[in-house]
Amino acid sequence: MSSATRGVSLEASAFMRRRILIKGTSGAGKTTLAARVAALLGVPHVELDALQHGPNWRQASEAALRAAVEAALDPERGWVVDGNYDSKLGRLVLDRAEVVVWLDLPLGLALWRLARRTTRRILFRETLWNGNRESLRDALGGWDALFPWAVRSHFRHRREWPEQLAGAPLVRLRSTQEVEDWFAAFSAASAQVPVSRISREGSKP
Repeated sequence: MSSATRGVSLEASAFMRRRILIKGTSGAGKTTLAARVAALLGVPHVELDALQHGPNWRQASEAALRAAVEAALDPERGWVVDGNYDSKLGRLVLDRAEVVVWLDLPLGLALWRLARRTTRRILFRETLWNGNRESLRDALGGWDALFPWAVRSHFRHRREWPEQLAGAPLVRLRSTQEVEDWFAAFSAASAQVPVSRISREGSKP
């Protein structure tokens, strides 16, 4: 698969790829796309945030997070992982992935989505992973709050990921249209693969 956006044109064999990592800045749409792809493939969706954030926003140690991720990755069924945590996980997920999707959307769009999502979660007191809830302080209060972190990580990813992801089976998507085009191509490819073949090939580690 191409590292450029021309990778949205897929052969039917691309549907055999059942270990997929979706990366991007907060608000880029990682979890939404991961859920769609996992449902299409019929494989587990592993949300790294759910493994990283314990009760009261307590963060998992590097060892604990790596152990939890290792346990969640099913080499026989496949998986779709969304999230980053490069400093803790290193290449643990990256080296197992058959496809890496980088949602490199414009920062303004990601921040707008993040603002809409955060406002909804705060107003309706939505319960997130392990009973946690977002607050205005978590979103804006200080250097490590959600929005400053999203801005810094956006530019850091653009500096560091081209080198880190070099050689990976990478698809870099830079707009919502490219995301939809890629998913449509992936969905169309799936329709060309017999169910018996999916089961047989998908069982390979």
